[in-house]
Amino acid sequence: MNWKIIFRSLKNRDMQKRLGIIFGLIVVYRFLAHVPVPLAEPTALREIINSVVSGTDFGGFLNLLSGGSLAGLSIMLVGLTPFITASIISQLLTKVVPRLEELHKDGESGRRKISQWTRIVTVPLAVIQSIAFIYFLRQTVLASATTGSVAMDATGWVLAVTALSAGAVMLMWLGELMTEQGIGNGISLLIFAGIISQLPNTLGTVLRSLFNEATAGLSVFGWFTLPVDPTTFWVVLLISVIGLALLYILVKINEAQRIITINYAKRVNSNSAYGGVKSILPVKLIAAGVIPVIFAIAFLSLPAFAGQVLKSTGDDRYQPLADNLITWFQAPNDATYINPGWEALVYPIVYFSLVILFTYFYTGIVFNSNEIAENLQKQGGFIEGIRPGAQTERYLSRTVNRLILFGSIALGLIAVMPFMMQFVFAQVGIQAGSLAIGGTGLLIVVTVGLETLRQINSRALMVTYDDYK
Repeated sequence: MNWKIIFRSLKNRDMQKRLGIIFGLIVVYRFLAHVPVPLAEPTALREIINSVVSGTDFGGFLNLLSGGSLAGLSIMLVGLTPFITASIISQLLTKVVPRLEELHKDGESGRRKISQWTRIVTVPLAVIQSIAFIYFLRQTVLASATTGSVAMDATGWVLAVTALSAGAVMLMWLGELMTEQGIGNGISLLIFAGIISQLPNTLGTVLRSLFNEATAGLSVFGWFTLPVDPTTFWVVLLISVIGLALLYILVKINEAQRIITINYAKRVNSNSAYGGVKSILPVKLIAAGVIPVIFAIAFLSLPAFAGQVLKSTGDDRYQPLADNLITWFQAPNDATYINPGWEALVYPIVYFSLVILFTYFYTGIVFNSNEIAENLQKQGGFIEGIRPGAQTERYLSRTVNRLILFGSIALGLIAVMPFMMQFVFAQVGIQAGSLAIGGTGLLIVVTVGLETLRQINSRALMVTYDDYK
């Protein structure tokens, strides 16, 4: 990362405009995250929902991905889940349906059509998930209210569903506007901004727990006493050290890549000769970035959410299935780890498996060995010792598969490491309920931050190119 070039590029008007649009859209997103859903007694309901969210890891995960919109009962409550679900569906169909695969290979025009269909599918998904959210909140959360009315007529339902659906579609639109600026993926940046917005609240909670006046304080070698809670101090110190080590490992893994040397044959055209040069083809260890983690979390939230909806119906026929879905697919908490059973292993194992699966799946989309081999052959490029065409494709596929095997396992281990730490802390009696949520947030923030910085650096090289003449 060349910081001198990045700082020099900030003098460029085009760079200033692009960054200004990005920051402006983030401000708009955070403003919309505080616009309440048009329901009765919004202040009282927000307090009830906030208590429920802070009491369950499932609610914490949803609140994390929505940037606090769930706890604030905002119109952005549904968040990016409909668009992420639609993207997964469209990418799966692209691999299965030959017509869609042809469109994907047609270039920019074909990909635009697929993106348009993805947007269209997002709308009904947003409506369905909005209805499910309102029904869940009304039956499970709002029914426990001691103040205010939870009754909703047809007009209230239409108004609330329209507001939540419009918020999800608007969020998708904001993400695509950010992507068009060429400085990072807009959807990832919105999730990044949502997680960062939770930091002040998290730091405030930690500081209140650390500087607890009810405790005696921490003695430093008997010389003086720090006005901090000893247990909280050592827990925070241990988590900080492990977090820094995890951050270092994550950066190294995210930046790791395999360099493949490409040779270009020398060509003679009339009296001029060109070619005969070497280039490189960098293949990242984790080419999919943070997308597998986001997809895995979005996919894992569906069974537990379906279980909550089934449980709120009150139908005895659905209660066993609802209890099993909630038990198996809800993130384990401290109480689960005190007397762990096999149910506590379901979520981490499925999470780990989904990260690996989506890493393979998404890498197959962003790195097409067949397409790269064809382009190299058309341009007269070849890998030393490998024939152009089918052999090059097999070589690239084999190389990428080996990288994905190690990269996906490493990414999966980093994703589930907070659960392992939470289990260890629970055995020694230390409460670390939000550790898994914080670990997932750290993983997303670091990966999105590095990818965004990389694209900013590329854009900076483009806008400062004339300075080197």
